[in-house]
Order: sequence, then structure tokens, then C-alpha cells
Amino acid sequence: LSDAKLATLAAGLRQIAEKPDPLGVIKSKRELSDGLELTLTTVPIGVLMIIFESRPESMPQISALALASGNGLLLKGGKEASHSNATIHKVIGDAVEKGSEGKIKRDIIAIVTSHGQVADMLSLDDVIDLVIPRGSNALVSHIKSNTRIPVLGHADGVCHVYVDKSAKAEDACKLVVDAKTDYPSACNAMETLLLHADTVSNGVASAIMMALRAAGVKCLGGPAAMKLGLSDSAATELKCEYGDLTCMVEVIENMDEAIDWIHTYGSSHTESIVCADDSEAGEEFLRRVDAACVFKNASTRFADGFRFGLGAEVGISTARIHARGPVGVEGLLTTKWQLRSKGINYVAEFSGETPCKAYTHKELM
Repeated sequence: LSDAKLATLAAGLRQIAEKPDPLGVIKSKRELSDGLELTLTTVPIGVLMIIFESRPESMPQISALALASGNGLLLKGGKEASHSNATIHKVIGDAVEKGSEGKIKRDIIAIVTSHGQVADMLSLDDVIDLVIPRGSNALVSHIKSNTRIPVLGHADGVCHVYVDKSAKAEDACKLVVDAKTDYPSACNAMETLLLHADTVSNGVASAIMMALRAAGVKCLGGPAAMKLGLSDSAATELKCEYGDLTCMVEVIENMDEAIDWIHTYGSSHTESIVCADDSEAGEEFLRRVDAACVFKNASTRFADGFRFGLGAEVGISTARIHARGPVGVEGLLTTKWQLRSKGINYVAEFSGETPCKAYTHKELM
């Protein structure tokens, strides 16, 4: 945990603290009839259980998001950081009680210490409202298979960068190297590089391969890349989250083939295109690719709660329901319908051959 990471952590927590209260926000307001008003307002999900990796900055980030969204929290951190987690948990508890002047007790954020407790809690679908696992594919798959509680998260981070035929060599080199090497083990690091066939003939592909190798990246070749001599080592699988300075490279013929590849071998996490600013390919890619995050001329590493201005994230969701992408405070809220009546209203008044009242369904905001 470096000084730079601590500074980023602190900045993110302050971002969360400075945001307006997200609870009780009216999302819509509608008049159903004269004197009958319906509102949709934000409320907490309830109790969250978050199982996270050993990074020590995870606990304060997750705790801040849970507190801001009004949710109760059960935390299970990696055993490698058990002492750090216990100490950080105490600091958070002290801060909660001091900051609320004792109105909120420290047990709103509880820590789970054993795997046995986790197994027991995964059966408490009447108490826990949402489980968010942050970790390996095996962990996420295990959680999903062993609970009836809704699970939010992603099992893989197989992210692609597609270099279009219009891309400039210098731009492509900088972006691709950043996407792979900035933090190779992160779930938003590039794992597969897709090169348009024209980049082989115009020299862009060669420049990118040289830049990657100069940065210490091992490039494994897909079938087409091997035939064209772009790599000496063949990839053994076409979908792989390497998590280190390794990536796969493949050559494709056009945009359609690139998108088909991404949808077949990707994980719906983060996908990026490198192209000329005025190329129509960029907007087409943004529109057609189905993923939580889709970027034009930006590194996949931007898929992050802090970089998105959320302050932090409890994880990145690749689900299509509820929350998608980096999950900040907004992703930890749900909604409630509230109906207010001036006097008494009942449905029989609105039905029959001669109803005495009529629906107006007028939007008020």
C-alpha cells in the first residue's frame, strides 16, 4: 500500500463524502388523478455481504459506499490481510460512532473471519439482500452456486483492445501498452489484442508488437496471428484472463469479425477501440459492442469507480440487471413507490360504466 495509493484512497473517500445524500431522492413524480400523487424514491437495498480480495484499501472503500447508501454491511476479506482488516475495521467503527455522535453503532459494519461463517451466511437469504464477491473466477462461481441470495459481480475480466485500420501507430502503442502494463493483474487490464488486417500491411501492428515486447509483455498468437508470423508462441485458449504481463494477439478482417470475436470470447467487462478521431468505426463500436464498459480511444484501465468519479466501487458488474460496470453508491440503491392521497381514494371509484373519478396520468417531473 504505497503513499500514492493512500492518497488516491483518501481522495475517493472525500469524493463520496462530498456528494449529495443519495437517499430519498425523487426519481419521478406523477399525478394519477386529482389529489392522487405517485413518487418513485431511492432507498437502501438492505444488508450487503461483500467478499473481497486482500488489498487493504478495499475495506474503507466498500465501507464508505455502504454508509453513504444507508446499507448494513458484512465484510469478509482475504486471510492474507486478516490483521490489517481487523485494524482497519476498528478504525472504521471508531469513525462511524464519532462522526454520528453515537447515533450509528459500529456494528452496522461487521467483519466475518472464517470460511465456515461465510458458508452459514450464504444460506441467510431472509437476512442478507445482496452478495458481492470480488476475487477469482472460482470464488465468484462458487458463491453463485451456493446461495439463493442475489449475487452481483463478474467472474472474468477478459478485456479486448481492437486496433482499427485508421489508428495511428504512436497512439495505438501508447494505449495498448497502458491497457496491458499499468496494472496487469487488474480485472480491467487488456488480455486480448485484436488487430485489423490492414494494420499488418501498414506497419501499425509491427509497431504495437515491438512496444509490447519492449514493455516486457509476452504476446501469444491466435490462429491468424501465427500464420502471419506476429508471434512465435501460440495461445492454447482463445478466452483467458492471464492476470500478468501476457496477452493474446489475433488478426481479424473487419469490424464485424472483431465484434463477433469480443462477444464470443469476451466477458462483457470492458472493451476498447483505437481509431482515428474522425473515423465512423469508433461510434459504431460504441453502439454495437455489448459490454458493461465500451470505450473509444481510451485505455480499458479507465473502467474504475474512482476514475469514473464515483469515489470508489464495491466491484464491477457484468450483469444486465440492476447495476452494470463500476458499482458505486447508485448501484447500492433500489427504489420504492410512494402513493399520497388527499382524502380517500379507492379503485372502485375509477371503474364501472359510470366512474366518478378518472385517471389523469400527468407527469409532474
